Amino acid sequence: MADEMELKLDLTTEAADAVEAAALFPGNPDIAEQRAIYFDTPDHVLLKLGLSLRIRRSAKKRIQTVKANGASAAGLFVRSEWERPVRNDTPVLDGTTPIRVRLGDAADAIGPAFEVRIERRSWIISDGTATIELALDRGEAVAAERHSTICEIELELKKGEPAALFALARRLDAVAPVRLGVQSKAERGYRLAGPDGTKVKAEPVTLSNEMTAADAFRHIVQSCLRQFRLNEALLMAGRDAEALHQARVALRRLRSAFSIFKPVISGEVHVSLREELRWLAAELGDARNLDVLLERAKPGALHDRIAAAREAAYDRVGDVLAQARVRALALDLTEWTASGDWLEAPGGTHDPHQPARNFAITALDRFRRKVKKAGRELAHVDDEARHQVRKDAKKLRYASEFFASLFDHKRERRRHKKFVAGLEVLQDQLGALNDFATAPEVLGKLGLADDPGASRLLAGGKRKALLKAAAEAHEDWIDMKRFWR
Repeated sequence: MADEMELKLDLTTEAADAVEAAALFPGNPDIAEQRAIYFDTPDHVLLKLGLSLRIRRSAKKRIQTVKANGASAAGLFVRSEWERPVRNDTPVLDGTTPIRVRLGDAADAIGPAFEVRIERRSWIISDGTATIELALDRGEAVAAERHSTICEIELELKKGEPAALFALARRLDAVAPVRLGVQSKAERGYRLAGPDGTKVKAEPVTLSNEMTAADAFRHIVQSCLRQFRLNEALLMAGRDAEALHQARVALRRLRSAFSIFKPVISGEVHVSLREELRWLAAELGDARNLDVLLERAKPGALHDRIAAAREAAYDRVGDVLAQARVRALALDLTEWTASGDWLEAPGGTHDPHQPARNFAITALDRFRRKVKKAGRELAHVDDEARHQVRKDAKKLRYASEFFASLFDHKRERRRHKKFVAGLEVLQDQLGALNDFATAPEVLGKLGLADDPGASRLLAGGKRKALLKAAAEAHEDWIDMKRFWR
């Protein structure tokens, strides 16, 4: 068994051509045609266990590789792997890998799931302090009649510190756009086996009681950044409202993670990262507001004017996502999260090495108190104060989802389900109020405030009912027992 650390970068075929033409790498590349067969059971047990099994053929050699998937930060993969030569395309499942131990007799059902076919060009880059293998892969993943194009760079650290990987990634991005990669080739193949997706919702965050608060923060950032990148790719390929919504959800989750873990993170870098996340979320906000208005507008002239404004807003979204600033943010966030420098910076009020569960209890208590206190007068405060309650309720919900796996006893799971469901009802009511509160500003920006149909997009007589429903939802939620006590 060995561990590998690699940074994945996605790029277009045109960008790959530009990178090769720039002659950044010494000598001629090693070139290999590779065909890899990935294996799993019919119900994808290996995938569920976080394992991948492949046999890769290059020239006359076949190498079987088992990987235990994991990452210290999104895009920076640190994985245990088991390799051995094999004679043919039949996996050898003996005691040298964890598969037989984990699956038992179910391992006998393992068979081919999909193939990955690529041309790999690789270079060894060394400056005396770090040695990196750079592999440029072009090809496709194939499952039955479906296929997905692959064009990516893998930077594997052979010697030195992880900072060298990011320095090289930035050199590449200066030549042609490269984006943080968050999918392995195995994941690309598995996605072909499922339905076409127009959005990617947040995946469950799995934490263990052996983790520290710092470990938990890293895993949570990984999950959020991965969700953003997957939806960003969908959004750049089309103009789907749900992909935009989930991209913004991912940014909100990231920003909430910074707020939740504020007592254990410090230093100047995290402040600048938070500001960049705020900027990016705001840049995507106009398009989302117009999506919400468009859903409520009836067919007619007003609907058409909002639709035209929406197209212009999505043009802006495309321009923003194409900026080097966005690509740099993903790399900077990944490096900062993985480097550990923030652990040593002065200013944190809590020990980052304390057990994650202890930190979670403190954080959940803190946000529950804020929502409980600020929500008592929901029907009587102004829109700004209500919006703040909504933001705090979101942070509490995200914290509840982030930390759920740390409270896994039967009673804790039952209480967690009710607690989060109650928060969702409260959020829905506050969200509806916020949509109506922001509608006049959005319409004013478009010069549509005086349109005869605009009044139907405002709260009107619904406001009183929404305020009452929000207040009742808050009262119901307050009565729910905490799942962490």
